[in-house]
Amino acid sequence: MPNDTDIFETLRLELRRGSLILAVLGQLRSEHYGYTLRHALAGAGVEIDEGALYPMLRRLETQGLLTSEWREEERRNKRFYRLSDEGRAVLDRLVEEWTGLNASVDAILRTPQ
Repeated sequence: MPNDTDIFETLRLELRRGSLILAVLGQLRSEHYGYTLRHALAGAGVEIDEGALYPMLRRLETQGLLTSEWREEERRNKRFYRLSDEGRAVLDRLVEEWTGLNASVDAILRTPQ
């Protein structure tokens, strides 16, 4: 039988999954490569490890939401990511959905029972 800590961790991970996608898409309104993206997200209080970030970036690119290109910077090849036009449209819709859902959940949580 799972204990409270196990249950909390499972639910916390579920809550973070969708939020991380939204944060990554939002951050990629400007171009980043993996390291600068992780750093920008961490600076905003959103921690994500490389083992989760890079598969997510590949999946989002496969879905057509991101574009990427390899470039040499500081004598190293780096893959730069940014939102595609379709990605911008999807992000706008997700932000609208997030805003409405967040307001509803916030109202529920603030209502005394």
